[in-house]
Amino acid sequence: MIELTQTAMDAVASPPLVPGDRPIDLVHLSRMTLGDRSLEREVLTLFARQMALLIDRIETATPPIAAASAHTLRGSAKGIGAFALANAAARLEEAATSGDARRRRESVDDLRAACRDAGAEIAELLSPA
Repeated sequence: MIELTQTAMDAVASPPLVPGDRPIDLVHLSRMTLGDRSLEREVLTLFARQMALLIDRIETATPPIAAASAHTLRGSAKGIGAFALANAAARLEEAATSGDARRRRESVDDLRAACRDAGAEIAELLSPA
């Protein structure tokens, strides 16, 4: 029989049902990186690059490409605990597949704002102490 320590169980526990107010849930990020601070920094750096690439692609893409890019961003955002950004990406994905151009534009604006918030949080987390 395999016995798990409390630390191991905490590391794989589910994210909170109601995420905090910060753009990135630091408890979730720590859980996903098993508390490894250097891995957190690496993951945040990669996410920031991906986020910048995808938001630029989303703004100029056809609806199917925008939806696929929003879906990718949504999954990555959930992985690091950027739940508000993930929700904005989900709304854009839905708007892009619905064919409603006005709703898509509004969703892109909302996603861009969520990306700005997450990007500012990441910059703060990555800055030397």
